[in-house]
Amino acid sequence: MEPSGRLHERESPGRRDDCMSVGSPSRKIALRAWQTGWMADDVVDIDEKFELFLALWSPKLVARLNDYEVKLVRVEGEFVWHTHEDTDELFLVIDGQLTIQLRDRDVVLGPGQLFVVPRGVEHCPRADHEVKALLLEPAGTVNTGDTGGELTAVVESI
Repeated sequence: MEPSGRLHERESPGRRDDCMSVGSPSRKIALRAWQTGWMADDVVDIDEKFELFLALWSPKLVARLNDYEVKLVRVEGEFVWHTHEDTDELFLVIDGQLTIQLRDRDVVLGPGQLFVVPRGVEHCPRADHEVKALLLEPAGTVNTGDTGGELTAVVESI
């Protein structure tokens, strides 16, 4: 699609609605999507995306939702204890078993299960065997939170 092109037009009997009228919110969204490579109607096949990378603890961006990023990650072993002071963090296990260690308990997740770590709660993900997971968090959230270090990942789109 070209930036000046139309995303789509909706036709109804006796009426033609142009969703891409100049200056309309739809046009601005479509232009932003074109510029960033993200389209609201793109289908993301999670299994296919996981086939594109093998790196552990290196989240890959697969979609955007408002000001949030949807990321896929492969994990194995223990990560670092860290906190996200300004945001919650959602973990959804796609394959495997993930333990999210909290200071007062462990949360064990299997395929199809999710857990939200509340903002400001120190946590440390751990997986005895490789896990595939989906993360949902605000754009720009650093995977190591306030801890930093060598496991801090630069998020790449796939």
